[in-house]
Amino acid sequence: MKTRTLGNALTVPVQGLGAMGMSAFYGPSDQNEAAATIRGALDLGITLIDTAEAYGPFRNEEVIGRALGSRRSEAIIATKFATEFDDEGHPHGLNGRPEYARRAAERSLRHLGTDVIDLYYLHRVDPAVPIEETVGGMAELVKDGLVRHIGLSEVSSETIRRAHAVHPLTAVQSELSLFTPDVLHNGVQDTLDELGIGLVAFSPLGRGFLTGQITRISDLADGDARRGLPRFQPDAIAANLEVVERVREIAARLGATPGQAAIAWVQAMGAVPIPGTRHRRRLAENAAAADLVLSADMLAELNGAVARAGVTGARDTDAGLARMHA
Repeated sequence: MKTRTLGNALTVPVQGLGAMGMSAFYGPSDQNEAAATIRGALDLGITLIDTAEAYGPFRNEEVIGRALGSRRSEAIIATKFATEFDDEGHPHGLNGRPEYARRAAERSLRHLGTDVIDLYYLHRVDPAVPIEETVGGMAELVKDGLVRHIGLSEVSSETIRRAHAVHPLTAVQSELSLFTPDVLHNGVQDTLDELGIGLVAFSPLGRGFLTGQITRISDLADGDARRGLPRFQPDAIAANLEVVERVREIAARLGATPGQAAIAWVQAMGAVPIPGTRHRRRLAENAAAADLVLSADMLAELNGAVARAGVTGARDTDAGLARMHA
């Protein structure tokens, strides 16, 4: 697996593994298969494993800790905090105070079965706490050896600059896909490039839509959170299938699947995608995209095809969007 360096500090594979769906949001999952997928990722050189205390809560970190076991040293673990949870997993709103950052990190270490977190993100900014204060608390975790690198998730350029002035950020995580190219155009990527901060892209497959496997809302399991998102409503699905078909046609000329072309596009934007999957068969398909190189003409064709077809529906609910890009 090829590698990239985030923030001139952390070398990671060009593709990571998003573990969220193994315990949350996308309906029931087979925990044995999830664990086998995590270990299979290591076998393929996909060593960046992305989780968060909110995924469950706690269960996702526990799944990863058990799956890694004696192979912990092979993995680069990224996890996140933001919503305050008590030890029973009940949420109590956003909490960006330094004391909660420490409590959450110490709890994540226990759940992950490790003594250090490789990359620790603030999952969402707490508007009641200055970002300088939150990042100052995260910097103390680095100083004390609990965390190696820090980052932010879904933030604005201004917030990135203020945070980076307190302690160097290794990475910023944002949604990025052919469906959602926002960070390429709102100044975030320019700021990251200027400051030498890496970009990690979640949902590079448009929350699974760009695989071509979702053609109707009934394809989503009961309890799948995507059923409540604007982009996955019946009319939006029907309209967005045209985008997928254009991507499929272009991918076919490369001997690739639409999902592979979508991941390769994110890689070509300079980001490290972390496609999520709970199954080894999908893992192998995604991993193959790491070696898929798109020419400038092919990138332009993909961009043009999506622009002409248009994407219907917002990527999140109004409430979800309000918590992003603070």
